[in-house]
Amino acid sequence: MGLNFVIIIVLLGGTMWYMQRGQKKAAAQRQEQLDNMKIGSEIITIGGLHGILSSVDKEKGTIELDAEGVILTFDRAAIKTIKPVDHADGLDAVIAEAKTETVTSDETVAVTETHDSPFE
Repeated sequence: MGLNFVIIIVLLGGTMWYMQRGQKKAAAQRQEQLDNMKIGSEIITIGGLHGILSSVDKEKGTIELDAEGVILTFDRAAIKTIKPVDHADGLDAVIAEAKTETVTSDETVAVTETHDSPFE
């Protein structure tokens, strides 16, 4: 019975060590992501708010997000997802292109009145 007890203790200890190792890696990756965020990145908070990062205050541990012209201050811990700057720039370029795109047609369409309907 003593050997079975030792095996169970070793297995539980190994499982706990493995789980703790994974959590430490995830925490280190998140901290690296928070340390490397750049102005202009798209941020999604844990509350679901989407905004563009406008400033970072490392002393206070806060960030400011621009959510369609409204500047909001959040703790860094409130960040759920950080999308890279190039993604936001690409989206801005597509939007700007769509706004400036115009129809360049010199054709004039003649409208002729026809009364094929019995209701008119």
